[in-house]
Amino acid sequence: MTLDKARQMLQAQAGFGGGYSANGARLVLAEVQHEHGREAVDALIAELELERIFGFSPGQDFSLYSWKKT
Repeated sequence: MTLDKARQMLQAQAGFGGGYSANGARLVLAEVQHEHGREAVDALIAELELERIFGFSPGQDFSLYSWKKT
């Protein structure tokens, strides 16, 4: 997935808000982390204000299933 495509998908999820959208955003960020690294994820979190919208924080691990461990 390109960062531009991820940005578009995350903007859509952020626009919807809510728990289901947060789960969708987590999946997008997991793919971004896998393909582009955590720095790219942190940049998207900051750019799109995902900390405010979904509570995601820079440095958070979005690798597949990591969010289910809590």
